[in-house]
Amino acid sequence: MFEKQTNAKNQRVGFFLLPFFSMIAFTSCIDPLRMANRLSRQKLYNWKTLSINGEEVPASNGVTIMPDGSILDPIDVDILFVCAGVKTREYRDKEISRQLRSYARADVPLGSVCTGSITLADAGLLDGYRCTLHWENVEGFVETYPHLDVTATLFEIDRNRYTCSGGTAPLDMMVFAISQSHGEQLAARVAEQLLHSTIRHQHDPQRMPIQHRTGIRNPKLLAAIAFMETNTETPHEIANVAQSVNISLRQLERLFRTQLSTTPSKYYLELRLQRSRLLLRQTSMLILHIAVASGFKSAAHFTQAYRRHFGYPPSAERKNNLSL
Repeated sequence: MFEKQTNAKNQRVGFFLLPFFSMIAFTSCIDPLRMANRLSRQKLYNWKTLSINGEEVPASNGVTIMPDGSILDPIDVDILFVCAGVKTREYRDKEISRQLRSYARADVPLGSVCTGSITLADAGLLDGYRCTLHWENVEGFVETYPHLDVTATLFEIDRNRYTCSGGTAPLDMMVFAISQSHGEQLAARVAEQLLHSTIRHQHDPQRMPIQHRTGIRNPKLLAAIAFMETNTETPHEIANVAQSVNISLRQLERLFRTQLSTTPSKYYLELRLQRSRLLLRQTSMLILHIAVASGFKSAAHFTQAYRRHFGYPPSAERKNNLSL
């Protein structure tokens, strides 16, 4: 599907929908293919949807899809994508892993969107491959699968593995696939028809630049925040943060106070606590290990800071976890 094979027709694409899959990621996969068929007036692509047991499957937004079959019943496809979203870890299943491995043994290319990489990784199907998934899940994924080559790009194509971050990124991935198989002209027409005026590239970053996320324009403050975001596991003294962006500690404190109505130390602490929250939700790491991974010297210090910020201890976060 992503190989240069101009005018290839009737490419069969399978979509395995895990419960609570991301609807926007799924439709961002299918609609470019549908539009390619419409604009070319040819059946360039057809697709089938699968669920665990062949019964209807809910998306994370509550909409349900009636699939064409079950993942446990083999079908003939040219590529198979695992579409996931929230609660992905709750649907680990040896039979699913076994079936996905059977597709791999049959040389069927495998892909994923949003958090589908978790399912592929559980089956051992990303070992030795570069991969990605939704940015919110990258840190927990890396902690769970430290041997994998994980990036935070929009999508990754590594031989016969095609992983995508989710959201609207699958649209970019599928437009790229169309350009590879049927030329850039058709791909551009598909993007234009879907009002996708800026086609993003494979290795573009997933997250918005810090400036857009925060509304901040001061380059020194932006650089300080970037430094903090990349040093959460081993936090630096605030004086070192200031030194890294070539300003005084007093100047840095003034910038945080005037631009963000907070202090550098409080902002840095909140970044680390948000990271720990993701790890609590997305991994089975011990709370002590999460504390260390988030830059805290002890579990007691971590628990105290967590309770003060969120209003409940880390153990309650995990107990009441409604995420992956």
